[in-house]
Amino acid sequence: MELQKLSNGNHHPEAAMPVDGGIPPEEEKFLQHKSDGSKRPQFTDFEGKTSFGMSVFNLSNAIMGSGILGLSYAMSNTGIVLFLILLTCIACLSCYSVHLLLRSAGVVGIRAYEQLGMRAFGHPGKIAAAVIITLHNIGAMSSYLFIVKSELPLVIQAFLGETSSSDNWFMNGNYLIIIVTVCIILPLALMKHLGYLGYTSGFSLSCMVFFLSAVIYKRFNISCPLEVFGNYSVNADIPEDTCTAKLFTINQETAYTIPILAFAFVCHPEVLPIYTELSNPTKRRMQNIGNVSILGMFIMYSFTATFGYLTFYENTEAELLHTYSKVDPLDILILCVRLAVLVAVTLTVPVVLFPIRRALLQLLFPGKPFHWLRHIAIAVCLLFVVNLLVILVPNIRDIFGITGATTAPSLIFILPGLFYIRIVPTDQEPMNSRPKIQAACFTALGFIFMTMSLTFIGLDWSSGESRSLGGH
Repeated sequence: MELQKLSNGNHHPEAAMPVDGGIPPEEEKFLQHKSDGSKRPQFTDFEGKTSFGMSVFNLSNAIMGSGILGLSYAMSNTGIVLFLILLTCIACLSCYSVHLLLRSAGVVGIRAYEQLGMRAFGHPGKIAAAVIITLHNIGAMSSYLFIVKSELPLVIQAFLGETSSSDNWFMNGNYLIIIVTVCIILPLALMKHLGYLGYTSGFSLSCMVFFLSAVIYKRFNISCPLEVFGNYSVNADIPEDTCTAKLFTINQETAYTIPILAFAFVCHPEVLPIYTELSNPTKRRMQNIGNVSILGMFIMYSFTATFGYLTFYENTEAELLHTYSKVDPLDILILCVRLAVLVAVTLTVPVVLFPIRRALLQLLFPGKPFHWLRHIAIAVCLLFVVNLLVILVPNIRDIFGITGATTAPSLIFILPGLFYIRIVPTDQEPMNSRPKIQAACFTALGFIFMTMSLTFIGLDWSSGESRSLGGH
């Protein structure tokens, strides 16, 4: 699926034929066949077989990431109402971004993010899109494996009934991520088509639903003020507002809320590959998949953030699971939740790897037919680099901050808006038309977001403070 054979020699974007004007745009298909049996230029020889539900699973799993663990912390720094307003805005903007991508792709019959860049800006646009996708998804994969590296030893330690870490090899996170990569991630990443991963995506989402259920359950089982495990001293000087929920609040950490939320909704490199394998592919059908997936994640994010925040209030940490460990590090339910989160992020890595491999294949081997050697070699090299990064770099939070502050707004705001402006013909939509003006404003919003994020990170570095940022 990553490398699609372009038949009839139409592998150049300039050769793409616009769709008929008589067909409603929302019902246009990429692979259209005339009733007399003759074929239009095709941009893939793979007929999609993935169902609507399985595509929703795949896209939802691509949206969901490690950022869900930091949403309660974000809410504690904004207040419930302001957080929900920001979350709603980011979700709506993500849906609009998916619309821009699908509209641009429908005009030229292209289902590759990098090829849209080629169509809009030539070879530099293709390289830029591929580099941004690769950097962002490598950062996402690294964050997932960092969770495995840090959480899996704690889970093993708890199941063994030990209260302190040991020097055994099976308690070493570096060894564990290599084992998990070789035994679980690599076999899934070697599958030829993304649709087959829908089953693992569904299981991964089930794990996160279990995580949400545990967060809701613990809200009614943990008392406030927080009773820290092992701390038997009684502190009578507890502020009165410690257990009071704030509706609106502004502090120095509030500036990081929008980046956390934006990172939590990045799924755009996966939209077009999932579209490629969708059965009966129309723009309206794929847009509905995007809307349902984003709505589902919006609901899950809202409940997770709200109930997590209402459990710990101002004591909420950047990673929610660490806060539960303060109460009881041997809590069986929380241990099971940790295991579920580990399974979820582990099964997400292959889904995120697919667009990286596709980008590299488009760059290095354009127009080449599918070959198992290239397919396997790129997957192995990518996983090797990510594992090496996780093992050798003790803390890449600042690197994630920089790449996330540049790649996330590029993928959500800047590139979709620019693609739409450049690809949609001016005879259909002039530059002064409302859709084009909206796309231009959307792109400008991305540049503003990028500038703000980089400014805040620079101020954070200059102040020497180490703050925890939730990643996608």
